[in-house]
Amino acid sequence: MRIQPNGKTTARVRIVPERKHSNLADNVHGGISLAFADIALFAAARTLGIAMGPRTVTVDLSMQFVGAGRLDEPLDAEVEIVRDTKHLVFLRGRLVQAPAEAGSDSPHIVASFSGMLKKGG
Repeated sequence: MRIQPNGKTTARVRIVPERKHSNLADNVHGGISLAFADIALFAAARTLGIAMGPRTVTVDLSMQFVGAGRLDEPLDAEVEIVRDTKHLVFLRGRLVQAPAEAGSDSPHIVASFSGMLKKGG
């Protein structure tokens, strides 16, 4: 996994899904996408300097599956911090891959998501 800050409120987290992450259609399994988004929420928040204790937990995570994720190609979670309060962090993002069509500049969107973390000491 690779984590890269992209400004003060956004970060990019990357994995490369393998065959073991596939569903029966040989695409990235939806459960892997959801788990990756959850991990990306924490990775992005910590990378961007949000103070969170060891007992921080996910209290809400919602995902909308938009397209099939391709195996053996980088899958990026683009995560944005929406709001940081004393007890909660609100985030949103999307899972993207390189364009599927040659000549396209738009990323291939696999899913969009939003989540909320409860800070714990």
